[in-house]
Amino acid sequence: MTNRSDPNSFNKNPPWTREQIRAARTAMLVPLLEKRGLKFIETGGGNFLVTAYPGLIVKESYWRWPERNLSGNTIDFFCQILGLSFHDAMTKIMAS
Repeated sequence: MTNRSDPNSFNKNPPWTREQIRAARTAMLVPLLEKRGLKFIETGGGNFLVTAYPGLIVKESYWRWPERNLSGNTIDFFCQILGLSFHDAMTKIMAS
């Protein structure tokens, strides 16, 4: 029987530590996305357009998509743009 008062009773995967989440949030996007086969056009100032997503700009661990009024960090990119769950995003980012 599961203990409903225990927040981890339904989660079979270990929770991510704050340090791991912070590291994933600040992981450099271009190398991670290149491993996934995405291509970029450098626009200067450390900015890169993601060719598969017209108008989407990445720089370091941040991205913005002005036409869609979206932006965020590395974890957000994996969840919002690539459609991964938080756990799957963390797994992919931390494995790199």
